[in-house]
Amino acid sequence: VQLQAFGGGLVQAGGSLRLSCVASGRIFSLNAMGWFRQAPGKEREFVAGISWNGGNTAYEDSVKGRFTISRDNAKNTVYLQMNSLKPEDTAVYSCATRPVPGVGVGQYDYWGQGTQVTVSS
Repeated sequence: VQLQAFGGGLVQAGGSLRLSCVASGRIFSLNAMGWFRQAPGKEREFVAGISWNGGNTAYEDSVKGRFTISRDNAKNTVYLQMNSLKPEDTAVYSCATRPVPGVGVGQYDYWGQGTQVTVSS
């Protein structure tokens, strides 16, 4: 399984970014996907998750109302639209896949290389 995330960058506070993650090597449409982030000196944390068909989503409390996860199974791609970005959102963002169809915080077994998101104040 390979996951490739891209779309990060430097943005001012209040700005927006859209991350994409392209998956290969597993039947993408059967598995839940998630986004995680890790800031310097902190543990990796769950940001958002989406079920196999996009029907269910879950978000970490601090990003609710600002971030939106979505997927396009025809393109084997999951997205993270990030609006109203804050300096505390600065981190390396990675996508991951679960070997089950339902959304969740844990049980992710494959991870992609991350993409850096930096939000300046």
